[in-house]
Amino acid sequence: MTEFDPEKFEDKYEHYFPELQRAYKQAFETMHGEFGGDLVHAIDQQILAESEPFYEGDGDFRVELPENPTERLTGVVVDDEKAEAVLDRFVAEIETELRSVFGFESAD
Repeated sequence: MTEFDPEKFEDKYEHYFPELQRAYKQAFETMHGEFGGDLVHAIDQQILAESEPFYEGDGDFRVELPENPTERLTGVVVDDEKAEAVLDRFVAEIETELRSVFGFESAD
């Protein structure tokens, strides 16, 4: 594992692309295992593909979503409340995986 440097995270795609891919992939696998199906795939492809992870300091990460994220969902029939709940859970899982991948804590 590459030693984490907060300053290098500003250029995260240059310095930490494999780690970012691993965190997102592990979060996807967890979510797919819990929820399965089209909604998880749609969130991954139509919302999270346009998300941006940020390092907040003290081992905390934040994932910024595109504007009006649930309005981007197409091809799945789901009410807004469920879509938002699954998206919130997915984002939390990505943030947990980022902490784990960069050695701040083990994944729960």
